[in-house]
Amino acid sequence: MDIAALSTLVAMKDTGTAVGLAVTKMAMNLSEQSGMQVTEMMKNMELSVNPYRGANVDIKL
Repeated sequence: MDIAALSTLVAMKDTGTAVGLAVTKMAMNLSEQSGMQVTEMMKNMELSVNPYRGANVDIKL
């Protein structure tokens, strides 16, 4: 195998790795944003169903 072909193969491997890593980072960011949106939606849904929940505290001495 000559040096030029080896260099080309190494460059292609490095490019493929970089692209795979970029796609993985994008997927992680997307899933993190989706998780935050679901959490926020659940908080808003709880307040709409029980708007006064946690507003009063019953204490007996």
